[in-house]
Amino acid sequence: MKQTSEVLFNDKRLGFFLYLVVEAIMFATLFATYILYTPSPRGADPTEVYELRTVVLTSVFLLSSSGTLLIAESGLGNWNRLKIWIGLGTTFLLGSIFMGLEVHEFYKYWSEGYTLTMNNFLASFYVLVGLHASHVAFGLVWMILLMVQFKQTMPKSLFIEKQKIFNYYWHFVDVIWVLIILIVYAPYLL
Repeated sequence: MKQTSEVLFNDKRLGFFLYLVVEAIMFATLFATYILYTPSPRGADPTEVYELRTVVLTSVFLLSSSGTLLIAESGLGNWNRLKIWIGLGTTFLLGSIFMGLEVHEFYKYWSEGYTLTMNNFLASFYVLVGLHASHVAFGLVWMILLMVQFKQTMPKSLFIEKQKIFNYYWHFVDVIWVLIILIVYAPYLL
């Protein structure tokens, strides 16, 4: 029985890895589009739009959430339920704060007239960063489901596998954010 479930878990991991490869290709395309259209010859320039404070705050919360997820990961080894709860709960809280800051950032830019239709730079910015934000939102919903499943009686091995696959996803989202910092924000804020 254990051998069969391990084969099934390996298939799920492989399928999820292929999904992440496709996601990486999609983000690479969006990064290339952003680079191609930024700065735009007309309309707003990134130096007028971006704010260092917002980028630093959002980054602190999202990147810290990868650290707190490591707490949950470390609890999986010896099935320390408290560590798993603290890790998942804190990761969820930090991810939620990140989302709130991202929504505020978009609202602020939009209310200042930096809209999606102003120029190609802003269009590519909103699509790239907005898609990342949607991945974070999806991850938050996934975390809620994990916490519900953790509270219910579920075979330990199945929960551990689900948690591991989620960890791959969340760390992937954080890596994309680091690339957004380096490619989207840093060249115009430093």
